[in-house]
Amino acid sequence: QVQLLESGGGLVQPGGSLRLSCNSSGSIFRFYAVGWYRQAPGMQREYVAGISSRGRTNYADSVKGRFTITRDNTKNTVYLQMNSLKPEDTAVYYCASKVTGDSLYVPMAISEWSQWGQGTQVTVSS
Repeated sequence: QVQLLESGGGLVQPGGSLRLSCNSSGSIFRFYAVGWYRQAPGMQREYVAGISSRGRTNYADSVKGRFTITRDNTKNTVYLQMNSLKPEDTAVYYCASKVTGDSLYVPMAISEWSQWGQGTQVTVSS
């Protein structure tokens, strides 16, 4: 079974940056779409960003211009570069994957994703 492992979370001051990593154990990673979600205490899990197997990206409006999602298929890893962080970005961040084949498609609904990581905590506070 494919496993996803997030890393890179931590405590950062407002305006700071972090880079999250999502590493997959899947052997056909290049055919996966990968997404990032976050969940703050007492809130529903929400979509942050996604990248298709062909590299097409999309973002939630709340992070556009501040976050960038990229992938390195040689390392089976997707990154989420987070800049200009705000206290409202504080949450547990999860990555998710789905085998889509060679595609521009990025799932958006939580129910569409096949695998989830355990999450990494991001705290933005002074």
